[in-house]
Amino acid sequence: MHRSRAEYGLGQVIHHRLFNYRGVIIDVDPFFARSNEWYTVMAKSKPAKEQPWYHVLVDDTDYMTYVAEQNLEVDPSNCPINHPELAKYFHGCKGGLYKTKRICN
Repeated sequence: MHRSRAEYGLGQVIHHRLFNYRGVIIDVDPFFARSNEWYTVMAKSKPAKEQPWYHVLVDDTDYMTYVAEQNLEVDPSNCPINHPELAKYFHGCKGGLYKTKRICN
């Protein structure tokens, strides 16, 4: 399974199918981009590496996580996300989608 086109986008609120948490996507990798050591320790369900992986701010925590696409689904609740770094990446929410800040280098 090699898919590089991401199903979800920046600012989208998602739900983790296995671990039952909500979050908002802040970045997307077209395939797994961390170390094998990280995968061995952290990727509990051992999802395929050849699929999009997402950087997610986890709701009601101060955690950021890295999640394989196969473990995500759209969160239909339209409830806001509570995370201390939310304002670093977004400047508001409209229609259940967070609006990304434009970052200039």
